[in-house]
Amino acid sequence: MIYRAIGIMSGSSLDGLDIAFVEFHESAGNWQYEIKAADCYPYSGEWVKKLRGAIQLNALDYQLLHTEYGHYIGSQVNEFIVSNNLQYQIQLIASHGHTTFHAPDQKMTGQVGDGAAIAAVTGINVVSDLRAMDIALGGQGAPIVPIGEKLLLGNYTFFLNLGGIANISYNHPEKYIAFDVCPANRVLNMLAQEEGKPYDDGGQIAATGTVNEILLKTLDELEYYQRPYPKSLANDFGTDVLYPLVKRIPVADALRTMVEHIARQISKPVVNMLKEQPPAVDNPKMLATGGGAHNTFLMERLQALLQPAGVELVVPEKNIIDYKEALIMALIGVLRWREENNVLASVTGASRSSIGGAVWIGQEA
Repeated sequence: MIYRAIGIMSGSSLDGLDIAFVEFHESAGNWQYEIKAADCYPYSGEWVKKLRGAIQLNALDYQLLHTEYGHYIGSQVNEFIVSNNLQYQIQLIASHGHTTFHAPDQKMTGQVGDGAAIAAVTGINVVSDLRAMDIALGGQGAPIVPIGEKLLLGNYTFFLNLGGIANISYNHPEKYIAFDVCPANRVLNMLAQEEGKPYDDGGQIAATGTVNEILLKTLDELEYYQRPYPKSLANDFGTDVLYPLVKRIPVADALRTMVEHIARQISKPVVNMLKEQPPAVDNPKMLATGGGAHNTFLMERLQALLQPAGVELVVPEKNIIDYKEALIMALIGVLRWREENNVLASVTGASRSSIGGAVWIGQEA
């Protein structure tokens, strides 16, 4: 079977809306893919402000934003389709939306971006609310990308995504493990913006700083890091907990300390998982994607900490770095359309794996 789908992702770093058009080929449960077109549509300052302030809105204004953002996503998809001459080629759109609230312990998660609005604006069938079923089944609702890693990118022992939040997957043959590790780009970008830059390009500012060992110890001892997996993070852990702690020192030192914190929090569970469940290969490799994979200084520090465990850090080609999550959202939508499991209970802690996503029929009958 051949499926042509668009996947849409808005990460917690608020850099923009990632859109990928993917052609999938499925045969006897084996999946192949090709990213035919992909782009990031940067948010205006107004949209950054709206999305960042969503959790402070009253109930009515929150719902109005949910609808407005859905129409905005639909208009961006239409622009993407025209720009890439994709008219009448798209069978399905899968939209993650933008996460606002995330409280899995209370069986609740919230993503703005009304799927019905996207379907109405584009005239294309849409799958949205991708995490809701897993949350209802007692799961963390995150990470949800491991199904795509397993079906599309299965040659690596570890998968690392460095977005606003860093999350990791362990592709072990007996049990697939995945969880949110720590805040990443969201906090790094907030610090870089104090220097008038949107982000620390390549980690150049961090490389000039000095690790504040007292602050690093404080960060490493935060309660979240002591919890067992499965576990997941809301955006406010970075913005309301880590950022106020690190912004008290000079920016270069804060960035350097955050880089070390991120590298340590990623490498520590990797070493532990390798000891608890030895890998099936002698030379485990970790695929690094997300905007943080462009941070060469962070990559250098992470590789240095992984080296004693024999793990090789691999940075793929740019399309996979930047659009892996949009690619996998497209796959999750296709699996939902096929009525097949698209969220794995082994990584979220739900009572069972599930078929997640609400379907909105955008095409005319």
